[in-house]
Amino acid sequence: MSGKRESVVDVQGTVEDGFEPVRDAFMANFARRGERGAAVAVYRHGRKVVDLWGGTRDGDAGKHAADAAPWEAGTAQVIRSATKGIAAVVPLLLHQRGQLDLDAPVGTYWPEFKAAGKERVLVRHLLSHRAGLPVLDTPLTPDQAIDGVSGPAALAAQAPAWEPGTDHGYHAQTYSWLLGELVQRVTGRTIGSWIADEIAGPLGLDLWVGLPEAAQSRVGRLAAVEPPAPPAASGLRVRPKQAVADAYADPDSLTRRAFAAISPAPDENAPAYRAAELPASAGVATARSLARCYAALIGPVDGRSRLFAPATLTLARTEESAGLDRTLLVPTRFGLGFMLHGPASPLLAPGSFGHPGRGGALACADPESGLAFGYVTNGMQRGVTADPRAQALLRAVAASSHVAG
Repeated sequence: MSGKRESVVDVQGTVEDGFEPVRDAFMANFARRGERGAAVAVYRHGRKVVDLWGGTRDGDAGKHAADAAPWEAGTAQVIRSATKGIAAVVPLLLHQRGQLDLDAPVGTYWPEFKAAGKERVLVRHLLSHRAGLPVLDTPLTPDQAIDGVSGPAALAAQAPAWEPGTDHGYHAQTYSWLLGELVQRVTGRTIGSWIADEIAGPLGLDLWVGLPEAAQSRVGRLAAVEPPAPPAASGLRVRPKQAVADAYADPDSLTRRAFAAISPAPDENAPAYRAAELPASAGVATARSLARCYAALIGPVDGRSRLFAPATLTLARTEESAGLDRTLLVPTRFGLGFMLHGPASPLLAPGSFGHPGRGGALACADPESGLAFGYVTNGMQRGVTADPRAQALLRAVAASSHVAG
């Protein structure tokens, strides 16, 4: 018998009856889609129905390294921009509690922000990527990015790249300091501590924006991996259009400058980066906790009341921005802080909301089906919004939910 033999990975965890397709898709990610170490979890109507993990803890350990430490049940990962969705929960809950007006100018809470033509930037503009602030004229160094002072000061002084509120463009890095400073001004607490006290603690989540020293040893290392070639790419475009590729290569483009707001690029495996409260990019979580968090947004979990009231859930997934994204140069859709289902970022169903992380991670929920999904990986592929591995898992979840009735 000839031909290349698919690699076999010992996948651990559980799936409930009817959700076996998710396990099959997860195993296929290792065999055919370049997975190194990952976990996926699904909740349905507040109950965990999928909890799987496998591969190596560190993405740079090598696919076939005999001595590579295995991914374990409690292994967590940096989730890059999937952090944005978790962070968006904070201003929405503050609004729900009457502490934050989404239609107020940001300067109401952060007076210094009014400079350089930003008097009319509204809180909702920050959440929907309409503030016109995806770039900094002078990028921050990695040390400045995490010091808690330089980022907000730079954005307070920064002039918008377009008239705020008139268009949208992904605020890839600046979302950290915009949202973090807003929450600090409103509550007197950092966004990481607010998440720890009000969300992660009560729900029992292994999820942090600002990883404590005691949890550093649980986090695997990220590493770059090549995306799969068709047909393993699941019908997705894994090579960017030429215009997008050119924009990433052009140091003067809005695209390149948005992702290079921290320059040089920080070491995402460094303990200091993981410990930083960067709600755009540096959250750390298990797949299980991402799924559980989103499950709690749309319904009760283990007898606990849902986090989002119906009106808040409507705000989260009502379209605020749609069309060609000035930063990503593809059509995107955003609600308040969350990406919405669309061609550039397919989620569980048309009414879904959530957020991907560049290179792989994804968390989302679909209120109509009661499904909540979390996926984390240490193998960073080049895509920004629609990773082939996550998409294969989403399709398996959607199919399984019908099988499970």
